Amino acid sequence: MIEARSLTKRYGTKTAVDGVTFTVRPGKVTGFLGPNGAGKSTTMRMIVGLDRPTEGLVTVNGRPYAEHRSPLLEVGALLDAKAVHIGRSAHSHLRALAATHSIPRTRVNEVIEMTGLASVANKRVGGFSLGMGQRLGIAAALLGDPQTLILDEPVNGLDPDGVLWVRQLARGLAAEGKTVLLSSHLMSEMALTADHIIVLGRGRIIADAPVAELVGSTTETLVRVRTPHVEHLQVALAAQGATVANNEPFLLDVTGTPIERIGELAASAGVVLHELRTITGSLEEAYLSLTRDDVEYQTDAAVGFDPRLIASSAPVTRTSQEEQR
Repeated sequence: MIEARSLTKRYGTKTAVDGVTFTVRPGKVTGFLGPNGAGKSTTMRMIVGLDRPTEGLVTVNGRPYAEHRSPLLEVGALLDAKAVHIGRSAHSHLRALAATHSIPRTRVNEVIEMTGLASVANKRVGGFSLGMGQRLGIAAALLGDPQTLILDEPVNGLDPDGVLWVRQLARGLAAEGKTVLLSSHLMSEMALTADHIIVLGRGRIIADAPVAELVGSTTETLVRVRTPHVEHLQVALAAQGATVANNEPFLLDVTGTPIERIGELAASAGVVLHELRTITGSLEEAYLSLTRDDVEYQTDAAVGFDPRLIASSAPVTRTSQEEQR
């Protein structure tokens, strides 16, 4: 279990993490989300003792990381896959880590097999692809068979098979009763992997809830109806106070009326239905809604950039180009 209480980190006048309090519980995959600059990396570094909190406290399995006599047996972390001596082989790197905690060579071989590194275990890390480097970082995190696992962007650089493997690994470890904290910018993957979500924005927690609850409370649920009798059903729905959008032929998107009531209205009006289903919001929609006002580094699209402005701009002439040089 990971517990943070009023955790704060300042760098001069900059407050990177501002009084956050949360608990990451065993038996679940907890997603750790937030825009760039939200304080996620700083928080994870404080969890494993790489940064010292300015105020507050964070513990892992009941103690600050630095107080564990054998930290690799308590916490496995992947924060920077490149933090490896590039002249070493994967096997040598893991053997060196294992030696610090008297972890047997058999365990080194186990994590090499587990992470798909067997064919490159004796090759220098400097020649590894991004994906293979990620696998080595995960192997190091798993080395001590820890009760708590912290993975920052673990699927970065992995192919689809590798992404699926990480998803199954995280969920499998949680099913064993381990604590899994997973940070990623891939909302679609997080929706498939995480049970619970913590969202940071500008150093503060803006959401801490199960995935379904988070999505349900921040996105709109609609009922999609497909029928050749759009006009008849639209009149019946309007009489019930439903909000109806008709964006395509033979298709209605309805809000404000339960799916069961829509079916009853269609039946009483003699309307044939070809489709009737509920469409819920996505984790991505929920995340964007939550963080809309907390994005520190906004793109043009986020601030309402209009691409038509490009078309209306005067072309740059040869003379003006020369003047710019």
